[in-house]
Amino acid sequence: MMEEVKDVSPTLSVHGHNIKVTEALKDGDTLTFLVVSQKLSGTGEYHVARTYDDFEWLQQHLFSQEDVPGIQGVIFPPLPAKAQVNASAKVLKQLGFLALEEWQPYCKALEAFLRQIAAHSILSKNKAVEIFLTSSDPPGRQRIKKNIFNRLSQAVEGMRKEGHKDVDDFFQTERDHNLLLTGCTKTAAEKFLDVVLTEQKIAVACGHFSAALHLCVEPGEDPDKQAFSKACVKLSEVFDSMKKNMTSVAENNLNTLGLGLDLESRYQEAEKEMLFRRTCKLVELEAARKNAEKAKPVKKAAMEEVKKAAETEFEHICGVAKQEIAHFHGVRVELLRQSLVEWCEKQLLTAKENADQFNQHLQAFRGLA
Repeated sequence: MMEEVKDVSPTLSVHGHNIKVTEALKDGDTLTFLVVSQKLSGTGEYHVARTYDDFEWLQQHLFSQEDVPGIQGVIFPPLPAKAQVNASAKVLKQLGFLALEEWQPYCKALEAFLRQIAAHSILSKNKAVEIFLTSSDPPGRQRIKKNIFNRLSQAVEGMRKEGHKDVDDFFQTERDHNLLLTGCTKTAAEKFLDVVLTEQKIAVACGHFSAALHLCVEPGEDPDKQAFSKACVKLSEVFDSMKKNMTSVAENNLNTLGLGLDLESRYQEAEKEMLFRRTCKLVELEAARKNAEKAKPVKKAAMEEVKKAAETEFEHICGVAKQEIAHFHGVRVELLRQSLVEWCEKQLLTAKENADQFNQHLQAFRGLA
């Protein structure tokens, strides 16, 4: 199965920059995502339905290009954790922002995943990408082998290799920075998620209080009761406006900086995995060199060949990794900047609308006096 889609094609037949995941449809316990992409020919669009198994199928094909030189130096676009209908508290915590708003943020994350793959100079050439975006048949039903990338991350000796001293100052510095940023970004995303969830709770509370105030309205001709009832109705309208405002603030936080921090956090983890794969190859190379030095004459030539192969592979990985890191830093800064700008713009607009609304309420209350 894997060999069928390993051939590379020069370009995709769709525009990679505006691939869309438009909605998530519930089918029992399964979520199906509608992926829409525009044909390069300009003659229409591809509409394909994909489950998470299909996304995993694509990711595994990208991981499995072991015939591509330096592939282990690629920072693979991160696929979000699996979304589940009626998910457990543990899964919801893992998904964070992506589990909110009827899976719309999750669709955005899948969209970013596909766009990053389509824009990648190496990954976009894999035929599996074209099949995923254009084939009417869901590819994820095919059985695929798990490859070395999965095993590496779960290796028993992982912790030992992760702390292995690097021979290249560039990569040692990058590993140190990544370790720091991974922790900081994850914490920032978690804290910001707490803010959004609190804002949603405040919005719900304002809605409940707005409804409760109507219970204070009393019929009758008594002027005091009529004045009190009018005040309750107006105050109810104020709290309903507060509910709508807080809901908008939470949505703005979620759809701008929230998604930005989530993507940043998952990309830092993706870089960490790439750096770890390279460190593992460094350990293998050092072992090959030692074996070649200690080899007996009868095995010397064979051990030298192993060493040369390891050196060549490691050089390819380092070359790709340096390009990937440079690109990664530029992209992550731009994406985070973009999410911050959108965050500020949306919250300023919401604040202005809210101020106008409260001004109207203030004038109404003055009219009651």
